[in-house]
Amino acid sequence: MGNWVVNHWFSVLFLATWLGLNVFLFVHAFLSYEKADKYFYTREILGSALAWARASARCLNFNSTLILLPVCRNLLSFLRGTCSFCRHALRKQLDHNLAFHKLVAYMICLHTATHIIAHLFNFEHYSRSRWATDGSLASILSTLSQQERDEDSWINPIQSPNMTVEYVTFTSITGVTGVIITIALVLMVTSAMEFIRRSYFEVFWYTHRIFIVYFIGLGIHGIGGIVRGQTEESLNESHPHRCAEFFEQWCDHDSHCKHPRFEGLPAESWKWILAPGILYIFERILRFYRSKQKVVITKVVMHPSKVLELQMSKRGFIMEVGQYIFVNCPSISYLEWHPFTLTSAPEEDFFSIHIRAVGDWTENLIRAFEQQHSPIPRIEVDGPFGTVSEDVFQYEVAVLVGAGIGVTPFASILKSIWYKFRHADHNLKTQTIYFFWICRETGAFAWFSDLLASLEHEMEELGKVDFLNYHLFLTGWDTNIAGHAALNFDKATDILTGLKQKTSFGRPMWDNEFSTIANAHPKSVVGVFLCGPQTLAKSLSKCCHQYSSLDPRKVQFYFNKEDF
Repeated sequence: MGNWVVNHWFSVLFLATWLGLNVFLFVHAFLSYEKADKYFYTREILGSALAWARASARCLNFNSTLILLPVCRNLLSFLRGTCSFCRHALRKQLDHNLAFHKLVAYMICLHTATHIIAHLFNFEHYSRSRWATDGSLASILSTLSQQERDEDSWINPIQSPNMTVEYVTFTSITGVTGVIITIALVLMVTSAMEFIRRSYFEVFWYTHRIFIVYFIGLGIHGIGGIVRGQTEESLNESHPHRCAEFFEQWCDHDSHCKHPRFEGLPAESWKWILAPGILYIFERILRFYRSKQKVVITKVVMHPSKVLELQMSKRGFIMEVGQYIFVNCPSISYLEWHPFTLTSAPEEDFFSIHIRAVGDWTENLIRAFEQQHSPIPRIEVDGPFGTVSEDVFQYEVAVLVGAGIGVTPFASILKSIWYKFRHADHNLKTQTIYFFWICRETGAFAWFSDLLASLEHEMEELGKVDFLNYHLFLTGWDTNIAGHAALNFDKATDILTGLKQKTSFGRPMWDNEFSTIANAHPKSVVGVFLCGPQTLAKSLSKCCHQYSSLDPRKVQFYFNKEDF
């Protein structure tokens, strides 16, 4: 439990800092516009809606500054490398990059909604004051541009009774960009919903490219200067505290109070998004350069269950275990890039990925490689990028849990272990590995059964049978399969996989597994790594919390989840 507290303390501290900055910026901007003399006359027309609109805009700019940083993969890989000697809990925060990206997006939506609602009230107040004939200060302020015949004197964008709110919205830079930004944000957020992203990845991918429109629109949104404040010269000449109550005398030549003059607020959004925008452009340039380097496909293997294995080579390609790459096939789509975990080991002279047919893009790719009489499609690769699995060899005991194709990062780890034992690597800190593989169909076990068989043989020869403890679970089975396995249970090898370890039917009893590991390693630091669904992640995270000792000198479980 001790490591769980530390990890969550860092996460809570980070989130509290982010939320605290949001609160500070909102309150600071709200009070500035609610109290400043510069906006005295603006508040006379708009009331508190002015402060609500400007405060939400400030937080919107702040979060738009942050939204791109969690998806700068090269930046994250650099930080992961420079933080290699940092505390585990501190480095672990980098693994929550996509979760933070989503939180920032939700905060942008919240402040966008607040900003829009506040401006709806503002336009209502503008319209009412322009139509008012009661001689109030708000009505006088709304007709200043006509009285003075001076473009710098207006404060109300609705400058004639015939001008509608819709007209102002769709004929001003601020209004048009505001509509475009809102539409772009709605499309990006809705297409990023779990159901759409999983079932229609192409829709999610293409719609998310609209972020370019969002940032361009945000950068020029404030240029129109619809919200205006009193100029410094006018404040010195006719301060509202002295002159507001004498507004009926503003037209008198002998009056000490003159008509106030106003100016649009300077655009601020571009200042907030400039630095992260430049950083992201450099990120994209680096990705583009790497993606254009030639990739040679050295071997193509079709595995059961419609899984394609590609073995490739590329000049200067250096990887670590558990890393992933982005793959593009121009003959299928010039724009679509999809992430795949590397299944090869750093010790091998090639890098490989395994691709399961899920969705149109992967099905088209597999179909293209299955056509024997056609030339091999050209592949572009960007990466590799770091993941949480890079830390696996920092633990004395590692628990690897893969579901279906989620076994791919652990294939890289297991292969690397095989090479380390063959070359007698004495720097290997890891003493024991527990490997759990959960599959829905029997054919899936053929993906890496040869690798597991090689590891079994290697461990036996070196007298390290207890180093690798692997457990295979079949969840999609019927009575025929179970009966066949039961009849052949006494055989030396498993009837389904050909391995010495027998396949279990159903799902792991995680409480029993964690209890066994905790008892076997009472004073060890155990790293638990998952590549699988969120429901399984919740179960494993709960077990890590439950079976970690309160005494930091005793067994501690650290939960890590692949997420890209």
